[in-house]
Amino acid sequence: MTTETLAKTPLHALHLELGARMVPFAGYEMPVQYPLGVLKEHLHSRDQAGLFDVSHMGQILLRGADAGAALETLVPVDIVELPVGQQRYALFTDDNGGILDDLMVANLGDERLFLVVNAACKEQDLAHLKKHIGARCQIESLFELRALLALQGLRAVDVLARLAPEVAQMTFMRIAEIELLGIPCIVSRSGYTGEDGFEISVPVEHADKLARALLAEPEVQPIGLGARDSLRLEAGLCLYGHDMSSATTPVEASLLWAISKARREGGARAGGFPGAARIFAQQQEGVACRRVGLLPQERTPVREGTEIVDAQGAPIGKVTSGGFGPSLGAPLAMGYVASAHAAEGSEVWAIVRGKRVPMKVARTPFVAQRYYRG
Repeated sequence: MTTETLAKTPLHALHLELGARMVPFAGYEMPVQYPLGVLKEHLHSRDQAGLFDVSHMGQILLRGADAGAALETLVPVDIVELPVGQQRYALFTDDNGGILDDLMVANLGDERLFLVVNAACKEQDLAHLKKHIGARCQIESLFELRALLALQGLRAVDVLARLAPEVAQMTFMRIAEIELLGIPCIVSRSGYTGEDGFEISVPVEHADKLARALLAEPEVQPIGLGARDSLRLEAGLCLYGHDMSSATTPVEASLLWAISKARREGGARAGGFPGAARIFAQQQEGVACRRVGLLPQERTPVREGTEIVDAQGAPIGKVTSGGFGPSLGAPLAMGYVASAHAAEGSEVWAIVRGKRVPMKVARTPFVAQRYYRG
C-alpha cells in the first residue's frame, strides 16, 4: 500500500509534530518510533509512563439481553457470567479449532458488551459477528467514532489519577465509564506491555486534546510500535498473525488458560463454540507442537520465520516472534516446537544465516508482569 492509501488515526498529525517515524501497519500509517528511540522508549514505558496510539484497533458494541449468550457461540469464554465492570480476554475460533482473532470483551452494564479486536482483523470480525449473531443482538461498529490510547508503565496510575482519582481504585481487568477532562471515556486497567496501565477509549473528536494533556505530564513520553512489540514480547504476549492464527488452536498456542472453566469439557456450559470437539480432543490427547518461549544462548537475535532444529539438525519448528529485550538485556523469542522438545530447559537450535544458534526453551513471561491486582 502507498502512503496515500494507508488509513490514518485521529492522532496522525500529532505523531508527525512529535517527530515520529511512520510505517505501514495493518493498513494504517503508524509511528514505529519517536526521536527518543526504541530502546529508551521501551525502558521509559517500564519505569515511568508511555503513551501509545492504538486507535487502529477495532472497537465494537453489542447491545441486548441475549448478547452474552450469543457471543458465547463464537468464543470459548464465559461471557454470560462476566460481571459488570469486568473485562476478559477471548478468542474467536473456527470450525477446526483455529484462532480467527483474539480480543477483549467487557461488560459495561445496561445489556452492553464492549469489544476490542485487532486492527488487521476488524472488518472480518465485524462481518463474522453480524453473520452469526446479528439476529440475536444489536452490533454497532465504533471504528470511525472512537480512538484508543494506552497509557502504560509504573507511573501510569499517578498520571491518570490526576485527571480522575477513581482510577487508582481500579484493579487489573476492571473497566468503567469515566470522564477525563470532561470527555466521556471508557477506561480499562489493562494493556499489552506486561506493565500496569490503562487503555482509554475516547471519542475521535477529543482524542488529540486528551493525548496532548497526557503528554504534558512530566512522566509521559510518546511510544511507538517498536517498543510496543519488544514490551509485549518480554511479557510473553501473543501477536495475532504471528504467534497464533487460524492454523493454530488455543491448545497449540499455549492459550488453554483463555478457555473459561464453564466452557471446558464438563463445565456448566461446556462447548457450544466453533471447533470445541477438536480442542477438547487435543486437551485429552495432546498436540504435535506447541508455542514456547525461547532464549538464544548467544547475543545473536533470532527473528520471526527462523527455522528451529534439534541436536541432529532435523527441523522441529519455527520462530514466530523474536528480537532483543531491552529490560532482559538479551535476545528472546517465541515459536512453535515439536511437543517432545517443548519442556522448559530443552535445548534447541535456530538456523541464522546458515549458523546454528543454541537456544533453551524458557518459561514466559521473560520479564515479570506487574499488573495491579490490589
